[in-house]
Amino acid sequence: MNRTKASGELLSSGWKDPDALSVDVVFAAPHFEIRSERDCGCPHDSLLTDGTNWYHALHECGTVWYHTSRATPKEEMMSTDTREGSDATAKRERILDAAFATFTERGYAASSTLEIATRARVSKRELYALVGNKQALLVECISRRATRLALPADVPEPRNRETLERALVSVGTHILLEVTEPNVVAAFRLAIAEALHAPEVAQAVNSIGRESVRASLRRMMAGAQASGLLDGNPAKLVEQFGALLWGNTMVDLLLGVTKRPTAREFAGRARDATAAFLKLNTS
Repeated sequence: MNRTKASGELLSSGWKDPDALSVDVVFAAPHFEIRSERDCGCPHDSLLTDGTNWYHALHECGTVWYHTSRATPKEEMMSTDTREGSDATAKRERILDAAFATFTERGYAASSTLEIATRARVSKRELYALVGNKQALLVECISRRATRLALPADVPEPRNRETLERALVSVGTHILLEVTEPNVVAAFRLAIAEALHAPEVAQAVNSIGRESVRASLRRMMAGAQASGLLDGNPAKLVEQFGALLWGNTMVDLLLGVTKRPTAREFAGRARDATAAFLKLNTS
């Protein structure tokens, strides 16, 4: 960067520092600095303006550095807040990624917040400030993956048999694809492995993940029942549809004895499960 030095230029523009013995202005667009030598070594703080630019004093013993820009103090503060917010978000993402990797590799009970903080390249203080304790880390890790399980917004409302069939196929395909995503399967494996030593893992997976899907399906089944499209208890209908949809797929994936089916295979399974379900529950 090319820099040009000038002396006393800002003093002639109406900006005054009564304590300055000499002033050097170093221009470096869009910002420049002013170095002002002082007699005393006492700390000073000031925010000055010449009507166009704002100057913020950064203090050292005997020397004051002024940082300036054409932004107002409020704009400078907003810019700083934005940068700090972005940094905090990035750190939080690193913490959660490190936590999930540590939990799945070492197990929840054997994992420590110190190890997670080290992997995330943050201090333990930052870890606790940005997320919380180990239990909070677990809940956040599960919650991040549970958001993938939310039913698609474009699922048609079941008004007749045709729209009910389309809705069930769409929802069934979505559930199969998202629940078998590798990170979600890893969360289920973690819950199973820690069932005795850390039952809170299974509780988090069940309440945040599985139950949210079931609740959405129960609402769909209740709506179809209210429209006279289905017979039976909505909760039992959900269990039946789930059994037809999954078969042994999830158990095989958890055991690692089969490969994850393709999207086309999942869509075919959802169609078959829907056809069998409607045959059993519609007249």
